[in-house]
Amino acid sequence: MSLLEVRDLRVTYGSGADAVPAVRGVDLTLEPGTKLGVAGESGCGKSTLALALLRLLPASARIEGEIRLDGDDVLTMSWGRLRAVRWAGASIVFQGAMHSLNAVQRIGEQIAEPLLVHGRATPAAARGRVAELLEHVGLPAARAAAHPHELSGGQRQRVMIAMALACDPRLIIADEPTTALDVMVQAQILRLIELLVAEQSIGLLMISHDLAVLADTCDRLAVMYAGRIVEEGPARAVHEAAAHPYGRALSSAFPRIGDPASRRAPRGLLGDPPDPAALPGGCAFHPRCPVAVDGCTESDQQLREAGAGHRVACIHVGSTP
Repeated sequence: MSLLEVRDLRVTYGSGADAVPAVRGVDLTLEPGTKLGVAGESGCGKSTLALALLRLLPASARIEGEIRLDGDDVLTMSWGRLRAVRWAGASIVFQGAMHSLNAVQRIGEQIAEPLLVHGRATPAAARGRVAELLEHVGLPAARAAAHPHELSGGQRQRVMIAMALACDPRLIIADEPTTALDVMVQAQILRLIELLVAEQSIGLLMISHDLAVLADTCDRLAVMYAGRIVEEGPARAVHEAAAHPYGRALSSAFPRIGDPASRRAPRGLLGDPPDPAALPGGCAFHPRCPVAVDGCTESDQQLREAGAGHRVACIHVGSTP
């Protein structure tokens, strides 16, 4: 049984004529001890997807499809069961730790809170567990007495990871966990996440706009555009030899070490993702696509095989553009 199975997930904000489709038929599978990265520009539906997995979206969102965590459908769980699953079965690391931590509460108290709420420890035992978790993420146990503003950005992010690990979840969802961190701290946080996944055989779903970071951290990558997965496959294959024009644009937007040409002239992509409330007909990427043909405007493209474990939603798959 897979740790996480997402089938035909659709998320819509509003209703009737004002309905806005943010996620449009996403399928994902994650096995224990593996790491799946989800990449895409801002506005492509990545964070909505992450929040939907634990039903953390506002009441205005309508979620359809299936989200199975260890075989149980998250969308049909009672609130009591869902409350038990959050933190204990699956936890989330939000981007921007300063906004996610309570500014007036000591970090030790915040890490201990899920332990106490879920009955995993007595107050005395929770203090010991907090010290253990802090040391596990590379912070001295004494930092439990600090307030968030007394920590650096990298230290606060480590606190968020410690909180996510507190109840020994089987799945961690990391939404842009290294945003706004300098490159040295970013590398430390990414190595820490990799080590924890390997040691504890947990599943990691990591979201980022940076395809290179995901390729270096994850086993598989899914590229998301306009609420859909347009490419999915082995991380290195997607990063280094993307078959979808959007995947290629994301990959080439960042200079590559050892490649002077890409450093001098990194290629990007003009324009922005479409407004979910006004999606173009056919393939949503065609207005920005450098290899679009007439057929791209007629119907949306479904994922199809493009190699071993590699699927792409593009009319050019199997032909030469």
